[in-house]
Amino acid sequence: MRQFDTAVPHAKRRDNGLIMIWVAVAVGGGLGALLRFGISRWAAAAIGTGFPWGTLFVNALGAFLIGFLFAWFSQRLLGISPAARALVLTGVLGALTTFSTFSLETLELLQSGELVRAGLNVAANLALSLLLVWIGYVLGARL
Repeated sequence: MRQFDTAVPHAKRRDNGLIMIWVAVAVGGGLGALLRFGISRWAAAAIGTGFPWGTLFVNALGAFLIGFLFAWFSQRLLGISPAARALVLTGVLGALTTFSTFSLETLELLQSGELVRAGLNVAANLALSLLLVWIGYVLGARL
């Protein structure tokens, strides 16, 4: 601990709060990654692997949930702690949605000469995510 922190009683509380936020993001990230993995495997088994359905689904779901929860936390659940907010929005939803996987799958479609599917993947992820973040926000603000 820095020597000057001992003279400021609230400095330790601030440090503990920041540590809790880091821990919350890490725990939420683990949960979100597990959800993404499970949902992607389910989609591949249920729908097939000819198109990256799992990535599209988690990105769309994540977009809806982040819009909804951001509005809900901001307008209805004002007392939510910064750590709880970080756990859900940054941790769980940050790990659930996956721009890097989307980018790799699009590259693989392009490299295999499937230009139409690559274009559809880009358009579907962008359009669906923007639409669902807006719908989620509107619903979250009204509840």
